[in-house]
Amino acid sequence: MIKTEKDSIMETTANTSDNIITRSYEEYYQVILTYITYRITHRYEAEDLTQDVFVRLLDYKQMLRPDTVKYFLFTIARNIVIDYIRRYYKKQEIDSYIYDTMSTSTNETEEKIIGDDLMTMERTRLAAMPEQRRLIYTLNRFENKTSPEIANELNLSCRTVKMFAEKIFIFNGGCFCLIDRNTPEDLCRS
Repeated sequence: MIKTEKDSIMETTANTSDNIITRSYEEYYQVILTYITYRITHRYEAEDLTQDVFVRLLDYKQMLRPDTVKYFLFTIARNIVIDYIRRYYKKQEIDSYIYDTMSTSTNETEEKIIGDDLMTMERTRLAAMPEQRRLIYTLNRFENKTSPEIANELNLSCRTVKMFAEKIFIFNGGCFCLIDRNTPEDLCRS
């Protein structure tokens, strides 16, 4: 096959474009990397984006000239950084929206079983208590009564109720203790 003048011009242009790309990669890679790293501060992402700049430069192979390649590279780099930042903030916005609107998943069946098991254990411990302690504990735990209210209802002193509370606490190994809700300590002093 005979080469025409047009074929040899095309071949020369392709070789020239390849040389321009090769030289620009060698000369501007570090400069473009620094430019991108300065703007996004993630070194590995910046390296990937720098590679993308040179890959995109290959798309414009036919338009390259040695005197304009530098400006072309920085324009591509600027556009890639802008696209990256837009995607980054859009992702942040979506993640935030999902986090805010997403309901936390719960396993209600498992929670109910655990709650029932704890209630069974509590009732077993309650059955093992003497009657007076059981009554004080029940009034506090299940009817939400404070020490002064229990003392009034059972015609006991606050000090006696507190003493039973300490025994309940000790009996249960520190669990299921009597709590005075919103009651200052002075109310139970005689």
